[in-house]
This record gives sequence, C-alpha cells and structure tokens, in this order.
Amino acid sequence: MLRKIIITAATLALVSATSAFAQGIKRTPLQKVDFPPGFETVTAIAEIPPGGAAGKHSHPGAETGYVMEGELELLVEGKPPLKLKAGESYQIPAGIAHDAKASGDKPMKVLAIYIVTKGEPLAKPAP
Repeated sequence: MLRKIIITAATLALVSATSAFAQGIKRTPLQKVDFPPGFETVTAIAEIPPGGAAGKHSHPGAETGYVMEGELELLVEGKPPLKLKAGESYQIPAGIAHDAKASGDKPMKVLAIYIVTKGEPLAKPAP
C-alpha cells in the first residue's frame, strides 16, 4: 500500500513538472510558509528559455518578483507590455491573467514570491 502511495505521488510530481515545462516555464520551489492565515507564501525561482514564454496563466493570490538574469516582456491583462531586465522588479495582482516572455537570446530567471490561497494550485492556465 505504501509503495502504491509513493508511486502515485511521484507520478503526480512528474505530471506537475511536465505541465510547467509544457507552458514554457520551470518553477523551482525554494520554500513554502503557511502565512498569513488562510494563505501560503511560496518563494521560487522561475526560468524561461531564450525565446520562450510562460503561457498565459493566473495565480490565486499576488505575485511579486525580481529579475535575476536576462530580460523579459511581462504581459499583464489590462496593462501595456512591460519590458524588464536584471535588477528590476514587478508585481501582479491576485487572479489577473498574465504571460512572461524571455526577450533576446538569453534565458530569463526571476526570484518570485507568491502569496496564494491555501490549498489552491500555484498557477492555472488562463484563456
């Protein structure tokens, strides 16, 4: 029984990782804290390969980030495109659809902090 649970958990982890790559983004969680009450604060590194895009998606909470490497174009629904480079930061309100595209010929890497509703998936595709 325990072996079946472990195999199922490993399969789900692989599917989650594959779906993140299918969108063009790789998220590496660094830490998760159950705070504030009813929410989880997740710190992660998000990477997009040269010429790639995250895919239009939203989060069940706010996202803030700091561009560590490369350049990106941030497309936030209802706002003009925003060009960001290493050393710059951004904020995205809860539930707002957005996409991030790596600009130029280098990969893009950001340190992202998500404050999301506890129990919800970190991200979901947006139409």
